[in-house]
Amino acid sequence: MQFIALTSIGIEQLLSDELNQLGAKVLKLTVGSVTFDADTLTAQKICLLSRFATRVMMLIDSKEAIKDKESLYNFVRFQAWQEYFGPNQTFLVDFSGTNDELKNTQFSGLVIKDAVVDYFQDLYEQRPNVDKQDPSVRIIGRLHRETVNLYIDYSGPSLSQRGYRTAQGKAPIKEHLAAALIKRSGWLNDISQPLYDPCCGSGTLLIEAASMARNEAPGLHKTFAFERLPSFREVKYLELKEQVAQQGTSPNLYLIGHDLDRHVIGKAKENSRKAGLANTITFNLGDAASLKAVAKRAGVVISNLPYGERLGGTAELISLYRHLGQGLKNHFADWHVSLLSSDESLLKLLKLVRNKQYKFKNGPIDCVLNNYILDAKQVQQSDQQTGLNYPASEAYGNRIKKNKQGLKKWLKKESIEAYRLYDADIPEYNVAVDVYLDQVVIYEYAPPKEINEDVAHKRLQDVIYLTGTQLDVQPDKVIVKQRRRQKGDAQYTSLAKRNETLVVTEFGAKFKVNLHDYLDTGLFLDHRLARRFIQENSQDKRFLNLFAYTGSASVHAAIGGAKSITTVDMSKTYLDWAQENFALNNLKNSRFRFEKADCLKWLEHAQGQYDLIFLDPPTFSNSKRMEDAFDVQRDHIKLFTWVKNILSPDGTLLFSNNKRGFKIDRDALTALGLQAVNITDKTLSPDFNRNKNIHNSWLITYA
Repeated sequence: MQFIALTSIGIEQLLSDELNQLGAKVLKLTVGSVTFDADTLTAQKICLLSRFATRVMMLIDSKEAIKDKESLYNFVRFQAWQEYFGPNQTFLVDFSGTNDELKNTQFSGLVIKDAVVDYFQDLYEQRPNVDKQDPSVRIIGRLHRETVNLYIDYSGPSLSQRGYRTAQGKAPIKEHLAAALIKRSGWLNDISQPLYDPCCGSGTLLIEAASMARNEAPGLHKTFAFERLPSFREVKYLELKEQVAQQGTSPNLYLIGHDLDRHVIGKAKENSRKAGLANTITFNLGDAASLKAVAKRAGVVISNLPYGERLGGTAELISLYRHLGQGLKNHFADWHVSLLSSDESLLKLLKLVRNKQYKFKNGPIDCVLNNYILDAKQVQQSDQQTGLNYPASEAYGNRIKKNKQGLKKWLKKESIEAYRLYDADIPEYNVAVDVYLDQVVIYEYAPPKEINEDVAHKRLQDVIYLTGTQLDVQPDKVIVKQRRRQKGDAQYTSLAKRNETLVVTEFGAKFKVNLHDYLDTGLFLDHRLARRFIQENSQDKRFLNLFAYTGSASVHAAIGGAKSITTVDMSKTYLDWAQENFALNNLKNSRFRFEKADCLKWLEHAQGQYDLIFLDPPTFSNSKRMEDAFDVQRDHIKLFTWVKNILSPDGTLLFSNNKRGFKIDRDALTALGLQAVNITDKTLSPDFNRNKNIHNSWLITYA
């Protein structure tokens, strides 16, 4: 009989070798599968013993020139289906592949279903039923161009599911991939040596290693699809299972697993208990970023390291990989190391020279397994390395340290809890760094097109690492975002859903900030002095805050004694946030109003009188209420025309914007009967003095 065994990409050769060892004749290796010949008993043995296959399918027939519905129907209709199941049993069709005529896989599956049903109707005058949940037989059709292969699912549910893993961590690894990593690590060549996983998660790697070392059959306690076939011979199969069961051994093993998460360690212990290995593997709490020796003799370190967005943040990952590499050199001399990751740039942070590399797929994620030998040469390099990608990065580290020292007196005097520490001071390190209490937000400005992406990425890694170390901030409190020009409603788009907030104080006002979920945090730090001006000049004033964002200026106006406050923004999210800020400061008054509206439309039709207005419009806006997209340089006079209609005779407009090189049209302003005083220098606090273009501010009154 001919069969095909499925697996994950990167495991095909291991599976082929395994099939040969189990008595099959391998015919062909393709991406994610191996075709082989075997008798039924050998195929059943493969289902019992294979560690690398995920499914075994038995070939019924293969035919070329399947171009359309009719040729597909006729091919299926004349198979001997009674050899695989009877009319009283159920079946299900799984079909994949398309060509010019058969363009819909669901339709092709229905064609096969009809052909099978018609076969039994003609032969027995009975029609078998389809069962989508637990069919007696699963028929599998695979179309490639004009060739169709028909299979019967021989193994049933995934062979990768061994049955011991009822609990798993955030980034689980499938059992068959874990077995492949163990094999590629070389540990099986000498199972007496220690095997250590510093990021063990729910323990899959170590459980698979122990099971392989003990020569246990992973499918011994499973039920397979072939047991439902008419050709199944139970007596012979039970004899086979007995032979397989007797092949198990009980060697002395030294397997250690550590993880930072107490809950995950509990899962690992439970899984090992279910696998019958509770006394074979030692699981304990441990931080891979602070490695210590675990054995007196050298062995193998193996791990599926955290990567991507599934575990940890960017800063946490960079810190982990840097410290892991150093820890390996310090405490694991002469060991072999096998590490799986989806990000080769992170693996480079280990500062280790790999011996071999294997490519795999962990689910949909492309991964590499790097093997290292920690010989004397590798270990000696640890004293020569800074842990940085570029020695020049030290200049960035020195600069943020210098900047913080320079701001120290001002921060203490003004009780500032949120401030900008760095803003592209060194052109090659094109980021902004904001500090919020004991947390840091790093904004990476999009690099110019002429800058190599890999270079920019490595510099960012250095920035993240140095920011945390120089400021003594824990990696989980370093947040990284990328600044790009926002279009349309992008500024209101959530980046994450962590819903973690903290409260910072500014000149007696409290504000809720969210450092993770949005590009901006809820508080524009560069407007700090503008908000103080509003607080100091709001007593008994009617205050209007347009493009209000989270209402921070309105809070300062309320604290300053404004008799009425109108807060306008188009985002319900930010208006709700503004009201939370008011509640946080115990500010409640029937004359404090919050209006959800397009500010341009609202201003055009506004009525009433206001004594103090804060207007900080976007540089650009695609508001549908204007004939053309709003441009603050082109349209600021139109804004002032509308503002004049609601500005009291003794009123003041505090106008601000972020457009570089903005120039106010004084002639047009004079024609409106207004005058402007540039107060930009007075609204730039010491942490923003390095960047004179961060914003520009004007006080506008009647002439």
